[in-house]
Amino acid sequence: MNPRIVGRVHVDEKFIHVGHRHGYDLNAIDSKTKYVLAHSYVVKRTTRACVDFLRQVKTACYAQILDVYRRERFKPAGTRKLIVFVSDGFQNYRNAFNKLFYRTCKLRFGVPIACRKYGLEHNNNAIERYNSSIEDRVKTMRDFGSHPGAKCFLDLNRVLHNFVNPHMSLKGRTPAEAARVNVRLGREKLLNLIRFHAKKTHHSLR
Repeated sequence: MNPRIVGRVHVDEKFIHVGHRHGYDLNAIDSKTKYVLAHSYVVKRTTRACVDFLRQVKTACYAQILDVYRRERFKPAGTRKLIVFVSDGFQNYRNAFNKLFYRTCKLRFGVPIACRKYGLEHNNNAIERYNSSIEDRVKTMRDFGSHPGAKCFLDLNRVLHNFVNPHMSLKGRTPAEAARVNVRLGREKLLNLIRFHAKKTHHSLR
């Protein structure tokens, strides 16, 4: 049930208004499957918060990451086709990456969609489009009343994005289907997902 990484892993955050305060919605998305591999709502983007955030990718996908690394590690460093993470230049993302993936993956720094003038190979388009969809959802709400409320909303948004809503670029498939997360939900995806989670929780408590 672990997602398959197909493209690059794009990492970025969305600034979230919470009354007169603010928080950050951290997300990591596969550029090909559009699956959100990691998500965390935090008040501050500390190194520890960023490590906990990216550890979600390691927990879910490290077997695949290691398989790729072992296949490529004896090649010259410049020719290894390792899994690539793309982020902006935020230092705590770099610190978290180095702690968790320093030898096994590559880190590249991208630029926003608006910065076409740089002409760099790597950009952060995939994650920025996802963040724009969050902005569209939040815009009508103006802001959240509390951090727990913001967290619950954004947690649910990730679930709906991955498992329920078909993606235009995936020819009607959901990101979960594209990432080979084998949860057969049929046509009533949200209802069946609730049933699946309830059944899984029941078995874990027995």
